[in-house]
Amino acid sequence: MPEESEYSPIEKGGKASLTPRKKNDELLKGIFKENFPDFLRFIYPDANELLDFEKGIEFMDKELHSIIPNRERRRDKREADLLAKLYLKDGTEKWVLLNLEIEGGNEPDFAYRLYQYNYRIRDRYNSSVAAIALFTGSENQKRPVEYRDELLGTILSFKYLAIHIFEHSEEVLLANKNPFALVVLACQKALLEGKISDVELGKARLNIARALLNQGYSHDRIISFLGFLKNFIFIDNEQINKVFDKQIEKLTGGNVNMSVIEVLKMQERREGKLEGRHEEALEIAKEMKRDGFPLDKIVKFTRLSLEEVDKL
Repeated sequence: MPEESEYSPIEKGGKASLTPRKKNDELLKGIFKENFPDFLRFIYPDANELLDFEKGIEFMDKELHSIIPNRERRRDKREADLLAKLYLKDGTEKWVLLNLEIEGGNEPDFAYRLYQYNYRIRDRYNSSVAAIALFTGSENQKRPVEYRDELLGTILSFKYLAIHIFEHSEEVLLANKNPFALVVLACQKALLEGKISDVELGKARLNIARALLNQGYSHDRIISFLGFLKNFIFIDNEQINKVFDKQIEKLTGGNVNMSVIEVLKMQERREGKLEGRHEEALEIAKEMKRDGFPLDKIVKFTRLSLEEVDKL
């Protein structure tokens, strides 16, 4: 742990901000994708016996967009959904729908919405779907676990796995050798933005980084996680960030340069935004085409090529 003197000159940054920055939902979604096998191992103790990780995991972004049209996506709702295809050890193909409820989850129709997504996937792709809701808000965040409807003797019950980031203590997470435990801990600490001083938050962030480095992961994995960690637990203080960078270089013997990581993450975010915009344009074009709009109007509105629109 860095000495207190490393932080002591900081006055402005030592105070907690009154308006904490909103998390980058894409950062959280990205780290889940990169660590999805370990996420599954984290929530399913027998994952290695049930799932065939050697066959890989395929993320179904286009399929997810098709079942959740843009008109159903609430702009004020902070969520990140993932749809993945994987295989059981017996060779059968299965799908997993993960809904990340980011600082929310208190909407009255949450369970129904998850049920709706689930039956749409089953109906369209004729596959079993495991639904998981991961709540990343405060400890008092509501976490519904079932959608139930009953009418004249007909009963519909849809239960899904619901977990919360505060189900495990910091001590338990730090002792867990699964790297996803540190993602969970990062989610816990990120909620402290604006509630504790930047100095304290900086120490918490460095503590997570130190735990990661002590577990002997590959260089690429360390680079990816540190980039996520510094951006997700955001501290708007140049001196605290310099201390973090300096400590990382010291702990890794100079093998990790945080400046290089920042550049790489910035490039990834730009590429991700462009890809997301293109996917959104394709979905809008599909809806316009179904509604009978002329091709030239669709091209002009979405800025897609005529060839792309014609293939839809």
